[in-house]
Amino acid sequence: MPVRIRLQRHGKKGKPFYWVVAADSRSPRDGRYLEKLGVYNPNTNPATVEINVDASVKWLDNGAQPSDTARTLLSYRGVMLKHHLNGGVRKGAFSAEEAEKKFEAWLEEKQAKIQAKIEGLSADEAKAKAAALAAEKAVNEKRIAEAAAAEASAEEEVAEEAAADETSATEAAPEVEAAAEEAPAEEVAAPDVEAAAEEAPAEEEVAPEVEAAAEEAPAEEAAPEVEAAAEEAPAEEGETPAE
Repeated sequence: MPVRIRLQRHGKKGKPFYWVVAADSRSPRDGRYLEKLGVYNPNTNPATVEINVDASVKWLDNGAQPSDTARTLLSYRGVMLKHHLNGGVRKGAFSAEEAEKKFEAWLEEKQAKIQAKIEGLSADEAKAKAAALAAEKAVNEKRIAEAAAAEASAEEEVAEEAAADETSATEAAPEVEAAAEEAPAEEVAAPDVEAAAEEAPAEEEVAPEVEAAAEEAPAEEAAPEVEAAAEEAPAEEGETPAE
């Protein structure tokens, strides 16, 4: 029975993850498998690859054939290297201890590269966050500056309007003062009225003459003649009793 090391899809739409399995090549992709050898999750950064090295090497030593993607994952975790070292041990090129030392040295180097990549990604993420914060800060400062400029412009407009009103009031003041100075000139006629009032008694000086005429009039009246006639009348009437 030919055995194939391949990926079996799991997860949900848009976010899949895979199992690395040893399965019969005649089985469906997501069907029955012989052994689960590891997990591959491409949704993380860096991608998560967990492989059972000894079990994978055992299947390879027994003739299992990996798919292209599975081979890449096995090489990423050193499975293909260990399988190659085991072949050298079987041929007598070096001992198992030397093969194990080489494999451990390779693992340390690989782990250092992975760690450096993780740190680089963390640094890049930190830089991206810092850049985003700086951009947001710049936008906020720009908004504040624009608001301050608008407020200053509004204050300048108010100040200009107030200055214009003061200028108009200052220009109108001389006209008001001139009008106030001209008003007494028009009122000069009042002394004329007073002079006329003073002259009016001069015209009324005729009144004493009228009074004098009134006093003289009784002297000119015939009242004394009437009185004289009255006095003479009894004298004439007195003759009758004598008769």
